[in-house]
Amino acid sequence: MNIVQRLFGRRRPSSKEIAKERLKLVLVYDRVKIPPDLLQILKDEIISVISKHIEIDREGTEVTLQPGKKCSRLVANIPIVGRRGQR
Repeated sequence: MNIVQRLFGRRRPSSKEIAKERLKLVLVYDRVKIPPDLLQILKDEIISVISKHIEIDREGTEVTLQPGKKCSRLVANIPIVGRRGQR
């Protein structure tokens, strides 16, 4: 990566990089035995509970599994718009 790319952000990922990430996800799902539809259910329930108290960007929410050395992690990236009732 050259200095211009470092200063102004990442470039679009190549198809090789996208395929590699997809393969990692498949391997993580296989290892922890969690089907993708269960992950969607978890995401919906997490959004539901959090949105009772905080206004969030539902479209920008991401819930993923990340592999670790000893265990996998359920990671939620939830953009917060503001407190409920404010804006």
